Amino acid sequence: MAAPGETIVSRSRLGRAGWVTFGCGAVGLGALGIVVPGLPTTGFFVLAAWAFSRSSPRLEQWVLDRPGVGPLVRDYRAGLGMPRRAKVVAITMLVVSCGLSAALGVDRPAVRLAIVTLGAVGVAWILWRVPTRETVLARRRPPS
Repeated sequence: MAAPGETIVSRSRLGRAGWVTFGCGAVGLGALGIVVPGLPTTGFFVLAAWAFSRSSPRLEQWVLDRPGVGPLVRDYRAGLGMPRRAKVVAITMLVVSCGLSAALGVDRPAVRLAIVTLGAVGVAWILWRVPTRETVLARRRPPS
């Protein structure tokens, strides 16, 4: 078993190829999320860095060095979560995109309900499972 923070690279070529493929797919979805409202960006890059950590330290470092998402991925890995502003933007985009999709994109009530439910799950996850960076840092600060 690896020490905390240590990268475990797959020993098999097929395993590494699978992780690289998975990571590249996550990078593609993350890049798509930059231009498609409601599609998360950072989450896919976190997933890509995780997959690359099992296959290619060079590609993992490439993700961590990206100017826009690299610091966010590093913060997430360090247990800092998301900046408050990013959480507000993410929740707003989820509510707007799911609301518009449910209201204007489909005719079937079951599909509308599914869209609204999945959007609500996403909002709940961000609110209660993803730490807020500023709150984590305040807790870590020694009392004065």
